[in-house]
Amino acid sequence: MRRNRGLLLCVLLLLCLCGCGTDAAQQTCRSVSLITKSTDTEFWLSAFAGARAAATEYNLDLSISGPETEEDYETQNRMIDEAVRNGTDVIVFSAIDYERNAEAIDAAAQNGVKIVSIDSGVGSGQVSTYIGTDNRAAGRMAAQAALERVSGPLHVGLVNYNEGTANGQERVQGALDALSESSRAQITAVMTTLVDASRAQTDTVSLLLEHPEINVLIAFNEPTSVGAAQAVRTLERAGDIFFVGFDSNVVTIDGLQEGWVDALIVQNPYAMGYLGVESAYKLLAGQSGGLAPVVDTATRIIDRDNLFTMDGQKALFAFG
Repeated sequence: MRRNRGLLLCVLLLLCLCGCGTDAAQQTCRSVSLITKSTDTEFWLSAFAGARAAATEYNLDLSISGPETEEDYETQNRMIDEAVRNGTDVIVFSAIDYERNAEAIDAAAQNGVKIVSIDSGVGSGQVSTYIGTDNRAAGRMAAQAALERVSGPLHVGLVNYNEGTANGQERVQGALDALSESSRAQITAVMTTLVDASRAQTDTVSLLLEHPEINVLIAFNEPTSVGAAQAVRTLERAGDIFFVGFDSNVVTIDGLQEGWVDALIVQNPYAMGYLGVESAYKLLAGQSGGLAPVVDTATRIIDRDNLFTMDGQKALFAFG
C-alpha cells in the first residue's frame, strides 16, 4: 500500500513538472505561432534556430509554418486563421504581401492575439514591434558596394521579387536612391522574378542577353541571388559583371570564393527569429512597454576581403 502511495505521488509530481496540465504551468507554457514566407531557405532555417532557442529559454510552445512559395499570401492568411482557431497567444509574422496579409492580421488581433512582425512588414496597426533589417539602408549598401568597387560607368540591372513584399520594394528603392546620387550609374533594367532560384536564373539569363551592356547586377533576397549568380556563371560573365546578392547560401558563398559573386549583403535571420519569440514572451509577460517599435538587426557586406575573417564567418554562419 505504501509503495502504491509513493508511486502515485511520483506521478503527480511529474504531471506538475511536465506539460501544461496545471494552472501554474499554464502561466508559463503559452503558445506562439511563427508564420514565415517559406520554410526551406538557409535564411529561414537560421531564423527557426533562433526562434527555437528563445522558445526553449522562455518555456513557450512554438509552432512554425509557412507556404511552399514566397508568392502564396493566401496560404499565409489561412495559416493565420488556423493559428487563431488553435488558440495561439502570439503570432510572429513575416508578410508575403504588405497589403493582402493585413486583413488577416487585423482579424487575429481582434480575437486577442498579439502580433510581432519580423523580416517583412505588414500593413496593420496591430503590430507591437517590427524586428529585422533596415531594408532601405540595406539596398543602399548593395548599391554602394558596387559604386565603391567598380570604376567607370555603371550599367545596372536589378533583380527583384514579389512586388507586394515590403522588404523587397524597400531594398530596391534604397538601391535606386544611392545609384541616382552618382553621375556614373545608369539603371539599365529592373526585373521582377519569382522567389525561386531556377526561375530567377532563367529570367536573369534572358535579362543579360537582352542587355549585354549590364556590368553591375544586384539581386535582393536569397533565392533570387542564387539564381542570378548562377546566370552570371552560366554566361561566363564573371569577369565583366560585378554581382551583389543578399543573404548567406552555400551557392553564393562558393561564388565569392570562385569569383562569380563579388559581394553579399548578409542579414541576421537568427536574431530575427530569437528576438521575435523573445518579444512574444515580453508581450505575454506584460512587458510591452519595454518593446521598441522597430528593432534593426545587424547587416554586413561580405566580400573576398573579409570572407574568411572571424566576423565574416560569424555573419555567414550565424547559428553554425
